[in-house]
Amino acid sequence: MRPRLSLRHAAQRLEGPLLFLRRSVEVGYNEAVEVVGADGAARLGRVSAVDGEVIVVELLEAGSGLNLGETAVRFHGEPLHFGVGPGLLGRVFDGVGRPADGGAPLPVERRLRIDGLPLNPVARATPRDFIETGVSAIDLMNSLVRGQKLPLFSGGGLPHDRIAVAIARHARLRGAGTEDFAIVFAGIGVPHDTAEFFRRSLEESGALARSALFLNLAGDASTQRLLTPRFALTAAEYLAFVEGRHVLAILTDMTAYCEALREVAGARGEVPARKGFPGYMYSDLASLYERAGCVRGRPGTLTQLPILTMPSDDIGHPVPDLSGYITEGQIVLSRALDRAGVWPPIDVLPSLSRLMKDGTGRGYTDADHPALASQLYAAYARAGQARLLASVVGEDGLSDADRRYLDFGRRFERELIHQDAPRSLEDSMRCGWRLLAGLPRSELTRLSDAQIAAYLGGEAS
Repeated sequence: MRPRLSLRHAAQRLEGPLLFLRRSVEVGYNEAVEVVGADGAARLGRVSAVDGEVIVVELLEAGSGLNLGETAVRFHGEPLHFGVGPGLLGRVFDGVGRPADGGAPLPVERRLRIDGLPLNPVARATPRDFIETGVSAIDLMNSLVRGQKLPLFSGGGLPHDRIAVAIARHARLRGAGTEDFAIVFAGIGVPHDTAEFFRRSLEESGALARSALFLNLAGDASTQRLLTPRFALTAAEYLAFVEGRHVLAILTDMTAYCEALREVAGARGEVPARKGFPGYMYSDLASLYERAGCVRGRPGTLTQLPILTMPSDDIGHPVPDLSGYITEGQIVLSRALDRAGVWPPIDVLPSLSRLMKDGTGRGYTDADHPALASQLYAAYARAGQARLLASVVGEDGLSDADRRYLDFGRRFERELIHQDAPRSLEDSMRCGWRLLAGLPRSELTRLSDAQIAAYLGGEAS
């Protein structure tokens, strides 16, 4: 990428990550730039705003040490691109796609815009097939479908990082070879110890060999956080739609991304919307989430599992609220289950996978999977009602049926949701049938007589 134009002595002021230049050349929005200080070091940036008099450049690296009078800015005449090639898997990159593992530079086969491949909506195919994560509360109750975007809603202090690593280590596409499935993992604004936990966990488990890891650290420039998911998804698109792999992209934490968006928007002087976030945050998030999917005529697929933390556990906060509108469901973590020692603390009642019906059942998982999940959900909801009633009248005041549901709820959390090791879908289903065996047969209205006879046997007990 060779410089097209160069400006010297045009810098007017530096405010946080934004460099303001006196405009004397024609440049475009999102154009890639290099900012060179008196020390000769080139800092990556991009044009974030242009008017008749001023060019605003977002610095993607620290601007400390820049002397405005000795700063030169080189414009490249094109948006930021990422050079990708066959050696992506097994590598660790920083937040803007530079190797961070001490290895050789990536052999570049193609240079792709980080804004995403142009995609005709008519070319999209309906997501199908099942991705097994090894987590029973997801696989059995809220299945992840190939090509879906399914966010995980967490809270401060909850073990979403541990869950993300567990899924990255054990996720697989049933019936496909390991060479056909890949993970792209992006850590956005993470502390050094968390970044090292991600890297070490994937490396020790051997999952790094089928993964591309992008790590944007908390000490990096906030503007870098706006690009990390874009570089990661560009790598995922190459693996999916060029190499033909089935890719699962895990992005954590999207709340850090949105807070960086708010910070940069404030530095630009933009009028804030709800809770100070910019009014265009919905469309900005959509430009990331909508990069998931299946494309007709392309063998690969791109599935997204974005993870976000809800400030004050508020599911109505703008970040989870807008994410819920764009994506196809949500997996919600429970602080109460976490305090009770349940891992992973997934609350199945507010969780939802809207595409589960398209990737489960006969031909995908098991013909009885949807009915089993529906009956377990209904029984656990009834257990919640029995738990609420017991808090008022005590367990002794409950009917026999309610006491059995109360026991079912405890066992559901301790035996099905809680797990010390990854489970196959078959193991999760066996656990579900075992739990339902403790309920009266007359209560199992979501199951057919044939299913009750085959898995539970006998009459009401």
